[in-house]
Amino acid sequence: MSATITEQKVLKGGEFLIADAPYATTFMPEEFNEEQRMVRQMVQDFIDREIKPKLDKIEKQEDNIAPRLLEMMADLGLLGSHMPEAYGGMEMDTNTNTLICDVMGGSSGSFTVSYAAHTGIGMLPILYYGTEQQKEAYLPRLISGELKAAYCLTEPGSGSDAMGAKTTATLDGDAYVLNGQKMWISNAGFADVFIVFAQVDGDKFTGFIVPKGLEGLTLGAEEDKLGIKGSSTRQVFFENVRVPAGNSLGQIGKGHLIAFNVLNVGRFKLHALSVGGAKRSLEVGIRYANERIQFKQPIANFGAIKYKIGEAGIRIFAGESALYRVSQQIQDMNKQLMAEGKSFAEAKLLSAEEYAIECALLKFLGSETLDYTVDEVVQIHGGMGYSEETLAPRMYRDSRINRIYEGTNEINRLLSVDMLLRRAMKGALDIVGPAWEVQKELSGMPGLDRPTGDYGEELKAVSDFKKLILMVAGAAAKQQMDGKLNLKSEQEILMNVADMLGDLLQAESTLMRVQKMRERGLGDQAPEVYDAALRTYLHDATFRMQKNATDAVASFVEGDLLRTFTMGIKRFTKYPPQNVKKLRRIVADTLIDANAYVL
Repeated sequence: MSATITEQKVLKGGEFLIADAPYATTFMPEEFNEEQRMVRQMVQDFIDREIKPKLDKIEKQEDNIAPRLLEMMADLGLLGSHMPEAYGGMEMDTNTNTLICDVMGGSSGSFTVSYAAHTGIGMLPILYYGTEQQKEAYLPRLISGELKAAYCLTEPGSGSDAMGAKTTATLDGDAYVLNGQKMWISNAGFADVFIVFAQVDGDKFTGFIVPKGLEGLTLGAEEDKLGIKGSSTRQVFFENVRVPAGNSLGQIGKGHLIAFNVLNVGRFKLHALSVGGAKRSLEVGIRYANERIQFKQPIANFGAIKYKIGEAGIRIFAGESALYRVSQQIQDMNKQLMAEGKSFAEAKLLSAEEYAIECALLKFLGSETLDYTVDEVVQIHGGMGYSEETLAPRMYRDSRINRIYEGTNEINRLLSVDMLLRRAMKGALDIVGPAWEVQKELSGMPGLDRPTGDYGEELKAVSDFKKLILMVAGAAAKQQMDGKLNLKSEQEILMNVADMLGDLLQAESTLMRVQKMRERGLGDQAPEVYDAALRTYLHDATFRMQKNATDAVASFVEGDLLRTFTMGIKRFTKYPPQNVKKLRRIVADTLIDANAYVL
């Protein structure tokens, strides 16, 4: 890139917009070591042995199946893979824990919700914010599977507006008295420990550890849901429930820190689960396309079907590339913080918080890739895709929730841009300088020379994506400073920018992965297959960038200024058109021939 972009080895959260990371710093699945491959096989063996044969039981919540499976996972150490050894955990690194979620997302049906709710939002509040006494009392038993956890945040009147909760907690002697109602609580039907948020004195949002069995704590009936039917989801009621004062979690009035920081990890894990789920779903579609004969040949031979398979494969490959890139960044930050003297819990908390922007982007990227994939798998099945005789309908129903929980995708889009601008205002990220350099570049003559060398066009495209986002976001921010625009009430603009950031993150991550694979001779397929995926993604992303940028600037400028910005948009979206029909078919044919997702 030009002088607007610096280069360094370890990027801070959100810094991918203004800095180039050498591709050698990224991590990719092709680099798993022997120990990680053994963990992957162990998880897959467990799924094949204990989960797949019981999917119907899981779906019907028969025989107390979900808590029993959690206990079996505990026996393998999988409930504490991300926890300190001091409490019985395994202390596996971030990449290994990401891999576990990736595999779990592939074939575990709605049991993944029970697993993720227990190990993530159920356990992490205690690890991050619990006192030593609280950690010693609960974490070993949660890791061993003796206790199961649930997380109680949402209420009938407060969903995305979590701080608007009405549940109250009033101090009465040595206990807080809780009154209120929570809804959509995963694992509620079998949980032994509830992480509950309530308002102390009416306005101090606070977390509490609430054991099952306290008088006044009752459950509603199981919700009749569209999907994830195998996960327990109930309302939880509190009527004068006396919770020991020592069970308050973190500081009184600081419960928002618990809620928001735990969700950073939840969003990242949801992306991992979604990537794994998309791979598995696509394989179901590929196998059906190879088996279904129409017009005397498999439907996988037809271009319309190849498009669906190839496009889903490319989106999954891009999402997986971003997943493990960010996983490595979180892991590197975690190691750095521990080297500086932070505790295990502090390092985990702060490293996830550092990449909160990336976690928000990944959440909507992964869930929408999974949604696209399962929708096309239903379409590939045709009429059979509407029949419960196949897996397609269940996958379709189960995927839909991912765009809603862990913060809706709309909320995550808004958050990603809001957090980026806040970091810039605090001086944590220098966006103003690079944005000003882009403005100066716009006033000069565009260069006529095309880039040369391996991936020259692709490198320039990613560089131009960054400049385009800086141009649009910078212009919007200036309009706001001049009093001509209020971004809080112009959510459409923020969502345009968020989509551009998401495309940038996945495009650059995919480019870094493909560069590294070619240099080191990694990957099970020919380099041309990965190049085809990269070039197709960049081709399509270029047009999405152009539309999002145009939609954004046209909503707050007009006349000569709009024409100037339009010229800038054209200048920064010049990736050469690709024969995407041919490239997408290269990817599709590779997957069809393998009868599986093999990128």
